[in-house]
Amino acid sequence: MSFPVDVVIMAAGKGTRMKSKTPKVLQRLAGRALSAHVIDCATRIAARQAVVITGHGAEQVEAALAPLASEQLALNFVRQEPQLGTGHAVQQALPALADDGITLVLSGDVPLTRPETLQALLQVCAGEHLALLTLEMADPTGYGRIVRNVIGDVQAIVEHKDATDEQHRITEIYSGIMALPTRLLRGWLARLDNRNAQSEYYLTDVVKFAVADGARVLGHRISDAVQVAGVNSPAQLAELERAYQRRCADELMVAGVRLADPARFDLRGTLVCGQDVEIDVNCVFEGRVELGEGVRIGANCVIANATIGAGAVIHPFTHIDGEKAGVSVGAGALVGPFARLRPGAQLGREVHVGNFVEVKNSVMADGSKANHLAYLGDADVGERVNYGAGSITANYDGAYKHRTVIEADVHIGSNCVLVAPVTIGQGGTVGGGSTVTKDTPAGALTVARGKQLSVANWQRPSKQKG
Repeated sequence: MSFPVDVVIMAAGKGTRMKSKTPKVLQRLAGRALSAHVIDCATRIAARQAVVITGHGAEQVEAALAPLASEQLALNFVRQEPQLGTGHAVQQALPALADDGITLVLSGDVPLTRPETLQALLQVCAGEHLALLTLEMADPTGYGRIVRNVIGDVQAIVEHKDATDEQHRITEIYSGIMALPTRLLRGWLARLDNRNAQSEYYLTDVVKFAVADGARVLGHRISDAVQVAGVNSPAQLAELERAYQRRCADELMVAGVRLADPARFDLRGTLVCGQDVEIDVNCVFEGRVELGEGVRIGANCVIANATIGAGAVIHPFTHIDGEKAGVSVGAGALVGPFARLRPGAQLGREVHVGNFVEVKNSVMADGSKANHLAYLGDADVGERVNYGAGSITANYDGAYKHRTVIEADVHIGSNCVLVAPVTIGQGGTVGGGSTVTKDTPAGALTVARGKQLSVANWQRPSKQKG
C-alpha cells in the first residue's frame, strides 16, 4: 500500500453470553486470545500500528496484549468508558490516528479474517474511498443489507427490520469491517449523534455521511462466513475452533501431510512438516513443532516446542513439551507409547525411549535405550547405553540440581538409583537394585546393595482371633 495503515481493534465489550470472568477478547482459540489473532493479522498486512480500544476488563486486556507489540507493529491502547456504541469507540482512537493514513476497523472477537482479504479491502479503499467488507449469505435474515446503486457503489446499509420486501431479497450484508481515509473518518465521526432507539453512536452512520458528501462507498464482497464470524458464546467459540483447525488441516494436507482424520487434529502454534509425515488421530501441537521427513506420530500425542528428526516414530499417548528450552528427537528415534519428554531433552539418532519413561534436561547420545519405567533428569548419556527398567537419576538434593554422567556402552541394571553428581565410567555395568553414590571405573561391574538374607521357616505376624 502507498498509504500507511492504522488498524483500530474494538475490544471493549463485556461478552455477557460467554458467562466467564475472562473478557471476551481474551477467550482462547487455538491456544491464543481471540484478539491476539487479530493483532497477528494486523502484523501480517504490515500495518503501521494497532490501536486497541478497551473497556470491560481493560487492565486485564491491556496486560495480556501489550507483550504482542513488536518491531513490525506498534501497539497502543485507548479506553472507552462508558461504552456508548461503535462510533463512540472509534472516536476514542482518533487522537492516536494520523491523517496521512488509512484506518482499518476490526473487531477483537473476529479472529479468522485472512490477511489477503484485508489487503484486497485496502486496495479497494486506495486511500480515497470508504470500503466495506461485505458477505454473501444464503440466509441473511436478521442482518443489515447492503444496498447498491446502478453502478455498484454502496448507497446504504439497511437494517433487517427497516428493509422493504425487495431489500429483504438482498443477500449481501455488512461484516463490521471497514477501511477509509483517516482524514475523512475524522470529519464523519464528528457528525455522529445518538438519536436512535439504543441511544448509541453507530459507526455505520459514516456510510450515510459519505454518500451525502458525494464520496464513493465501495464494497468488497466475500462468501467465506468464517472470516467475519464473531464470538459471543461458548458454542460459537467451539464452532470457530473447529473451523480454524479444519483450515490448518487442509493446508497441511495440500502440502502432503497425511492426517488420519482432519476433524481430529489440533494446532495451537506453528507446525512445519517434511515430506511423507503421518499424523494419527487426536494429536495436539503447540508452540513451534518441526517434523522431519517420514516422521510418524501415533494417536493421542501432545507435542509442544520440539524438533523431531527424519524417520522418527512417536508412539501413541506420548507427551513432549519443550517449553522455552525445547526438545529435540534424533532421526530414526522411537519414543513411547506413554513416554514423557520435558524441556531440555535431547535424543540422538535411533534412541529408544519407551513406555512410562521420563527424560528432562538430559542428552541421550546415538543408539541409547531406556525402554521401560525409568527417569533421566539432568543427565549426559553416552552412545549405546542400556538404561534398565525402574532406574532413576536422583538429581535433586533438596536445594540444587546435579548432573549424572553415563559414559558410552554402559549397562544400567533394573531398579538402580544413581545419586548425582556421579559418573559411570565407559563400558561399565551397574548391577540391578544398586544405589550408586560414587564414580565408577571404566569397564567395571558395580554392585551397591544390601546383602541378601533368607530366614528359614519365617512366620509372618497374624491377627489374634477372638
